[in-house]
Amino acid sequence: MRSLRRTILVAALVLAAAALAGVAQPRLGHTASAPSATVRTITVTGNGSATTVPDRASFEFGVTTRAATAEAALSRNSAAAAAVIAALKADGVAAADLQTAGVSLSPQTSQDGTSIVGYEASNSVSATISLAKAGALVDDAVAAGADTVSGPALDTSDQAALYRDALKRAVADAGAKARVIADATGLTLGAVQTVVEGSAPTPVPIAAKATALGASVPVEPGTQEIDASVTATYAAG
Repeated sequence: MRSLRRTILVAALVLAAAALAGVAQPRLGHTASAPSATVRTITVTGNGSATTVPDRASFEFGVTTRAATAEAALSRNSAAAAAVIAALKADGVAAADLQTAGVSLSPQTSQDGTSIVGYEASNSVSATISLAKAGALVDDAVAAGADTVSGPALDTSDQAALYRDALKRAVADAGAKARVIADATGLTLGAVQTVVEGSAPTPVPIAAKATALGASVPVEPGTQEIDASVTATYAAG
């Protein structure tokens, strides 16, 4: 009996010692860290533009013919379209700037819609040329047989360079805005962190004094504005 009591007592002492050791042992793998400092930034949108005078004009010229049969209407139309295209090329329109815009053939019916009385064929071609030759181009195309003319769509040949110039101005505008915000809020403006380009360049026509160009058909260039935008984020302290 004494031996059993002694065994129980020893076991209890061992358990108590183990419990005290577990309480005293520090936990591993957990370290205290100071809260991270707040990162301050200023994000702004900058805008820039470059103004230019368009130097190219695009037109669309069309011819329409009618005949009793579809074959005859299409044949006549093809000959008329070829004559217009030849005139455009003679005026200096490059092959890369000459493109067929559409070809169509449709039946023509009687007034009551019960019978086909003929066929109508049409062909249209777009052409781009320097603005100085735009008026003469229209005159010559009509003289060659074009019976519809639409345009001009004005453009500039150095649009890419103008857009890069507008982009530089947009970055400068973003920096100026960020400095104003920093001064107004008592912050110190730091280095730029990110810059994201805005939308692609889109020429915007604006009113301006222009000189009429061309022969009997005046074409006035006016001016165009190439816009650019960026979104920039700066560090601030």
